[in-house]
Amino acid sequence: MYKILRSILFCFSPEKVHYFSMNGLKLLCSIGLRPLLAACFTPKKNPGSEWMVAGLRFSNPVGLGAGFDKNAVYLRELEALGFGFVEIGTVTPLAQPGNEKPRVFRLVDDKALINRMGFNNDGVKAVAKRLEKWRSAAAQHSSSLIIGGNIGKNKVTPNEDAWKDYEICFKELHPYVDYFVVNVSSPNTPGLRELQEKESLRKILQHLQMINNGEATSKPIFLKIAPDLTKEQIDDVIDLALEIKLDGLVATNTTISREGLTAPGSRLEAIGAGGLSGIPLKQRSTEVVKYLCERLKGEIPVMASGGIFTGEDAKEKMAAGATLVQVWTGFIYEGPAIVKNICKSL
Repeated sequence: MYKILRSILFCFSPEKVHYFSMNGLKLLCSIGLRPLLAACFTPKKNPGSEWMVAGLRFSNPVGLGAGFDKNAVYLRELEALGFGFVEIGTVTPLAQPGNEKPRVFRLVDDKALINRMGFNNDGVKAVAKRLEKWRSAAAQHSSSLIIGGNIGKNKVTPNEDAWKDYEICFKELHPYVDYFVVNVSSPNTPGLRELQEKESLRKILQHLQMINNGEATSKPIFLKIAPDLTKEQIDDVIDLALEIKLDGLVATNTTISREGLTAPGSRLEAIGAGGLSGIPLKQRSTEVVKYLCERLKGEIPVMASGGIFTGEDAKEKMAAGATLVQVWTGFIYEGPAIVKNICKSL
């Protein structure tokens, strides 16, 4: 049934369809259909099947990656679809509109997306208020949903001051999220990926760890990396992660590569710049996950993201050493049963 619905939805703008679909889901929940949705899409919970990662207890290992619910608007609805965790953001200190539209493009034959959203979000204070409200409501209905906070810098902030933006977001969101992801790997904010260099990363991460250690309860800090890093750059990330005892890594963000696509060059040229996600990213993402896990030897957990559509895709990432998986583009193509289907396979 979803394939029929998808064929209709894919006739319209990806960004408009996103909000239409999620607002429709929100409407269904508001008229009392949330229990029915949860019954249809939430995986069965077996005793002893919870996943412990970085000191957090996940009801299942399938999460929704950052960029889908940037502003923490749809948490209750996404929980009804069975996600074990949802990563909100990327959140920046100040609200920003992101890049000009159109900025999301489907490559249907490749089962892929290209986006250049550019960290569009409502700003950290607005997001924190929504999360505070969510926490209050979640306590009443015994929610087990883990919330991650993906944080970044504003487009206008120069790289030498980027650490200040990460500090602002970290402090504002700290009471309301379960873990953090430092995003320095999006290709859609000019110069951002330069922050993946070892010394730039050290400054940001050590500063956040210092703040974290001063809190009554510290929160795990993950770093999200790009699939386009060289082996030497990945080695630098690993060395730094071990040195400062980072809580985890997320591999990987979208890629700027267009290798192996079946879409014609004229189509890709018309689309222009942006990060590619979906099936074409799967192999490279798995390679990075495997390399990280072989080098880290279980000392630091790795969350896998990139080309996960099915249970077999998730098994591939876990066989490479990942402890958790995130979906995004797979959710668009496979539909609301993706979590249940992956968990059933696992």
